[in-house]
This record gives sequence, C-alpha cells and structure tokens, in this order.
Amino acid sequence: MNEDIKDKEIRLIDADGSMLGVMSTIEAQKLADSKNLDLVKIVPNAVPPVCKITDYGKSVFEQAKKEKETKKNQKIVALKEVRLSATIEEHDFDYKVKNAYKFLQDGDKVKASIRFRGREMRYTTTGIEVLTKFAEAVKDVGIVDRLPKLEGKSMIMILNPIKKQ
Repeated sequence: MNEDIKDKEIRLIDADGSMLGVMSTIEAQKLADSKNLDLVKIVPNAVPPVCKITDYGKSVFEQAKKEKETKKNQKIVALKEVRLSATIEEHDFDYKVKNAYKFLQDGDKVKASIRFRGREMRYTTTGIEVLTKFAEAVKDVGIVDRLPKLEGKSMIMILNPIKKQ
C-alpha cells in the first residue's frame, strides 16, 4: 500500500474502476495523493502488478461488513442423536419420535441409532424394522438421508429436515 509498493511499473485502476494503464509507481502515487486516496496493490503476482486507487480504510470496512453479513445469513445444521433399542416399548418409541420431530422442525439433522448387545446381534432385522418404523413416524418433517446400515455393533440411520418453502 502507498510507499510500500517497491515495483518500478504497475498497471493502475482508477477509483471509479476505469483502467489508466501501465505507469511508474511514483506517478501512480502522485495521482492517488492528488485525489486524497490510497494506492493499494490488489494483484501482486501479475506482470506488471495491478494496483488500484481507493480509500483503504473504507474498503477494509466494506469487506468486514460483507463477511459479517454472510455469516449472519448462514444456518448451522447440527446433528442430533436419538438412541433406540431393538426391543423398544411403544411409549418409549413415541417419546423418541416426539424428540426427533422437534429436532427436525428446528432444522437439525437426526441420527437414529440402535446399539446391539450380546445375542441381539443375531436379530439385526428387528433393528431395521424399528428404524423403518421410526422413519415412517417422522416422514412429514424429515426424509431419510442414509438408510439403516450396520456399523460394528450399531445400526445407524440419518434423517434430514424437509426444506420449508
């Protein structure tokens, strides 16, 4: 920026965006000083480097403002987990469905998992049935992203919230 630019020749862009062409750094600095603005190197790797006449403080402020605005518009999606069992009772199942329903309505993903212990590993089809029933119970607020899959001693299914129009 300004006197820190050590290149002999630069390609200059005016404050309004028009190209002024290739000139010496000294001439460009005089031109920027006459307009009470800064000379800022924007593309240092080009031959010759590209500089622009601009108000440096204002451009830094504008950039920070844009970044803040984009962060504000982002929606962070969390992954919430609901643990079930292969031999879950009806009331417990309904309670887990209610929690998953709430998570999906808030826009979070839901990971439904069943942990098989000991001899339960023989009856993984029961786990698939429970997870399919679970997906069916929350189908109006969530869709299955990943079908039930056995990973070690756990069976996992992931549900995504349905986008609101």
